[in-house]
Amino acid sequence: MFRLRTTSTLSLLALLVGTAGTGWLSTQTGVWPGPPARYAATVDTPTAVRARPAPRRPHLRSRVVPTRRAQPPRIVADEVQAAFVPAPAPALVPLATPADTSQSWEQLRGHLDGRVLLHVDIDGQGRVSAASLIQSSGDPVLDEHALRSVRGWRFAVPADHPDGLSGELPMRYASQGDRIAGVP
Repeated sequence: MFRLRTTSTLSLLALLVGTAGTGWLSTQTGVWPGPPARYAATVDTPTAVRARPAPRRPHLRSRVVPTRRAQPPRIVADEVQAAFVPAPAPALVPLATPADTSQSWEQLRGHLDGRVLLHVDIDGQGRVSAASLIQSSGDPVLDEHALRSVRGWRFAVPADHPDGLSGELPMRYASQGDRIAGVP
């Protein structure tokens, strides 16, 4: 019993000394000017600011402010009509675009300049299920090459369209360099 009383008393005394020491040190740091200039000069950021303790403020009582119940927004006829406008279709994002090798380079030479606009239907796995021509480039060889190329591509399927999606895919062909097809 004596040991328990002694241990408890010493623990309480250590707690009081620690609390008093912390309070005393807190009053000493209020007038501390900060680190010496040699340490502050080593900071190379232009926005470096020396930390200063916040001035002590007297404790103020908090005030309870009554809140008002928010009124539901009024809906105007234009907003009702805008609410029924369908969201824009997600963009078609190609993931894999293998080149169509069914025609040789010699057969395509002279036919690789132009812009083709395709309508592409994509299934839930990202494969092209159907592709059709919306706007021709004016060259039937290039149009057919674009259709054959896109049928082998794979696209990203958004999580909110698990059954697939469809959209327009513009393709621009330029015979300069090694680039055969590109998505603008």
